[in-house]
Amino acid sequence: MVKITATVEGMMCRNCENHVSEAVKKAFGAKEVTSDHEKNTTEIIAKEPVDEAKLREVIEEAGYRMTGMKCEPYEKKGFSLFGKK
Repeated sequence: MVKITATVEGMMCRNCENHVSEAVKKAFGAKEVTSDHEKNTTEIIAKEPVDEAKLREVIEEAGYRMTGMKCEPYEKKGFSLFGKK
């Protein structure tokens, strides 16, 4: 699993966040997508990295501007009882 963080300009409200998140989910079938207009970010949790050019295209078609992207390994944080996983 990977966590992709895209910097997205142009989001002004929760509706903008939802618009970007839904476009990304639809295009990539990502498990989890969260956008934040205050941080100007969209975080994607996926099985494997996404193509940066395709992500940029999807975000721009939704009416926003992607200015950067980073990808890092992601490990789901499970429920822990007394420090045991």
